[in-house]
Amino acid sequence: MLDYRFVDGTRLTSVIEALIFASPDPMGWEKISSIINESEDELELDEAVIKKIIEQLNDRFEENDLSFRIEKTGGGYTFVTQPRYHPWLSIYQHENAYRRISQPAIETLAIVAYRQPITKPEVDSIRGVDSGYILRQLMEKLLIKVSGRADSVGKPLLYKTTTHFLKHFGINAVEELPKPREIDEILKDDDMAEHRRLLMERQLELEEFEDKEAKEIFSDKMDDENSDISENGKGESTEMD
Repeated sequence: MLDYRFVDGTRLTSVIEALIFASPDPMGWEKISSIINESEDELELDEAVIKKIIEQLNDRFEENDLSFRIEKTGGGYTFVTQPRYHPWLSIYQHENAYRRISQPAIETLAIVAYRQPITKPEVDSIRGVDSGYILRQLMEKLLIKVSGRADSVGKPLLYKTTTHFLKHFGINAVEELPKPREIDEILKDDDMAEHRRLLMERQLELEEFEDKEAKEIFSDKMDDENSDISENGKGESTEMD
């Protein structure tokens, strides 16, 4: 079955590779099996068979020294870059993560992740400030969602993390998040410290660039205005003469 070919000569392994590649979200083995079964009802693909096919695909990627592989994350299979390429991508990834999610949003997301399901008043109480705007931002980024209402007075909405949250952080379940006591150890890690240092340097460079760009724009604008004033002044002088 692993070498199965369809009528047009397409390999089953290539079809599964294409399905995972085309899916914007991790694709579970059940979904893969159901899609293939629609056109090839004699094929009964269980989890073990699909897992074996993905292992073969990863072996092929490795043999050809490709930079990616297929891994199970967020409840399904998706393409990820090989770990050995992570140092090359770390600055890019950290810069983009920093720009996409603000520090208050990260704090709020952490509270939801560790205390879910949780209400807005509970989040506000922990943070000490109103978190309505931040919660809406996190919902727009599909990192959290409304999971129901609490039984307390007023029936406030309950918030919890999403499948996209799992994919974003490369985990399969919230149980895989580091325990609070482990966070200090992670932050003290040399690699993490280096990433923070590089990120701060890049942020300072970005701020300096934006400041320089703003000054140049202001300078150009002032030069244009001075030029206009000078030309107008010459025109008035000529009329008086």
